[in-house]
Amino acid sequence: MPQVPTLPPPEYVPLAEVTRSGMRESVHYGAVVALSATGGIAHARGPVHQPMFPRSAAKPFQALAMLRAGAPLEGADLALAAGSHSGEDVHADRARSILERAGLTPDALHCPEDAPLGRAAREAFLRAGRAPHRLLMNCSGKHAGMLAACRARGWDTDTYTSPGHPLQVLVRETTEEMAGEPVAHTAVDGCGAPQFALSLAGLARGLWRMRSSPEGTPQRRVVDAMSAHPGDVAGTDRTDTELMTLMPGMVAKIGAEGVQVLVAPTGEAAAVKISDGDAEGRARALVALDALRTVGADVSPVRDRLRARVHGGGAPVGAVRPL
Repeated sequence: MPQVPTLPPPEYVPLAEVTRSGMRESVHYGAVVALSATGGIAHARGPVHQPMFPRSAAKPFQALAMLRAGAPLEGADLALAAGSHSGEDVHADRARSILERAGLTPDALHCPEDAPLGRAAREAFLRAGRAPHRLLMNCSGKHAGMLAACRARGWDTDTYTSPGHPLQVLVRETTEEMAGEPVAHTAVDGCGAPQFALSLAGLARGLWRMRSSPEGTPQRRVVDAMSAHPGDVAGTDRTDTELMTLMPGMVAKIGAEGVQVLVAPTGEAAAVKISDGDAEGRARALVALDALRTVGADVSPVRDRLRARVHGGGAPVGAVRPL
């Protein structure tokens, strides 16, 4: 087993409260950081400089490394590679197409078999009695893109998820360059690919740098593809897709265990880590949007996302709101 780094317990702070019928019921703790449009830290609460796992919020860095390796990804294909798709048929078909153009089949994927992530797609999957498949796993677009990059460079495709593989070395170097800090720890992500720990501030800084890069650069191509094709980054009734659809030019990416990173169309960036993992996905986006608003970004097109309803007996009886 790899040695786990010794770190002090994070001093997380209250970020959102849950009220029910006029009484506080729960509190979500975590950390949040927001950058101004010029890239400086303008708002921070909690341990924003301590290492954490960005999980899928790091996929834009991975997609950038794919482009740097020569992967022929554009438009919706690039958005899928940088996203966590819902497992809808359109997503599975696109991942399969990326593999076919690289001369590969879904058998080359190292991500685990899974059912669709999106609620609608999962319900249809269950009704049809279908079997889990690697193409349906939310990271299949990323893995297909990684394999396409390996084919473009002539790298081995059997070991592409090994931390020592040339592609993963490039992913690490790219992550460190964008975040402006060294990777603190390497782990295995849920999809089997390496996961690199960095600070919440580094995560926000990295996406801000990509969004602030000149048009046409690989950095900008990734985030522009995400903004232009929000349905391939996530899917039907998914937060990232809804935010980017309602605010054209926004970049939004969730990560497992309560992570969310946003970049506003005007350049402000925010990153959030909810310490309890935010299993219901009710706190991270509203805290991130509130942080963007705090540093001057106009979030009025998604103002209703600054609060989530709490229900009782089928009717609203409270709310989740930022503190």
